[in-house]
Amino acid sequence: MLQTQDSAALPRFGRAMLEHFPLEPGSVYLNHGTVGVTPLAVMSARTALLEEIERHPARVMIRELMRCGTLMRPNTSSAAATQPPRLRAAAERVAAFLGATGEGLVFVDNASSGVNAVLRSVELGPGDEILIPDLAYGGVVRAAAFIARERGATISTLALPFPAHDPVEVVRAVERALTPRTRLAILDHITSETALVLPLAEMAAACRARGVPVLVDGAHAPGAIDVNIESLGVDWYAANLHKWAFAPRGCGVLWAAPERRERLHPAVISWGVTNDDWLQEFDWTGTRDPSPWLAAPAGLDFMRDVLGVAAMREHNHRLAWQSAQLLARRWGRPWTTPESMVGCMVTVPLPEHLGPADATTAQQLRDALLFEHGIEVPVIALGRALWVRLSLQVYNDQSDVERLAEAIDAIR
Repeated sequence: MLQTQDSAALPRFGRAMLEHFPLEPGSVYLNHGTVGVTPLAVMSARTALLEEIERHPARVMIRELMRCGTLMRPNTSSAAATQPPRLRAAAERVAAFLGATGEGLVFVDNASSGVNAVLRSVELGPGDEILIPDLAYGGVVRAAAFIARERGATISTLALPFPAHDPVEVVRAVERALTPRTRLAILDHITSETALVLPLAEMAAACRARGVPVLVDGAHAPGAIDVNIESLGVDWYAANLHKWAFAPRGCGVLWAAPERRERLHPAVISWGVTNDDWLQEFDWTGTRDPSPWLAAPAGLDFMRDVLGVAAMREHNHRLAWQSAQLLARRWGRPWTTPESMVGCMVTVPLPEHLGPADATTAQQLRDALLFEHGIEVPVIALGRALWVRLSLQVYNDQSDVERLAEAIDAIR
């Protein structure tokens, strides 16, 4: 049996929390980080917003949602005109949670949308380099490669140490990778597949010392760890709220430092661009469903009022950290990642007998765990090993990890 120390310290978390989530009964869901799970309370808040919008779509979408609704009617005395635009009010709530201000933050569909907006807005030319880690998210890698190819620039790969041993090694790797041709560094806050919490402020400082602007892929950070964007010393920060911050899917944010906002434009240009206002440009890129963004504060409320932010993070981190150590011992595999680099996800090497470390074997194993054992968990091939990424939330407990371990041991 797997045994964790102080497992009863937070008794209200674990499987009893499933009553707050719409997850399929009987399944083991160890993959919260991929596309999130929306709490029932947040789903209800979004439904109420959708119903409100449909009662008078033009009033909400055109007059209440964005700045232009108020700007077009400066002399009106209606109550709507005296209220802050609804997207801006929601952005203020989210920005405060992330250590920023609403003037520096816009909503986007997801972190990839934010990254693409920045890549399309940065000036690049032949001979310029975009530095990107070898552990970066595949979608971000492809977006950077597309822009580099379009502009005649090149991609330079930052080799990050994995398995990780020391955060200092990560910062030194960044320093070694920068060249006089580096025009942009794309850095992760938490790596996707390998689940490492990186020393972002120190990495950004190394780039800043060489005059290299930093775009952060923070897809897994909001909610999972404490984020204070304005203290990080970065230029742009793109993130998701529909993973660890409990917003409905299709809810991301993009933050930009003051000096970076004027030249920043969304990938889709619409009416907002005529106002010479970067917030308005992003707030209105055409008709779309704004309910995930407007419901984002409900996700923050759920975290604060139902779970308790600090208690949630403590449970998730403790379960991830202890599970990694225990699984590594059980399977006789090395485990070197320091605790400071573990948030609420953790990637552990699997037993060698499971087969070759290739993408086909990884997908077959992932499917077997789901369809034969009722366990949803990512399996990846990296280096010379297969790895499993545990992505843990308050509805998980030791019994879920034990069920995974038993299923892995049963596969021959």
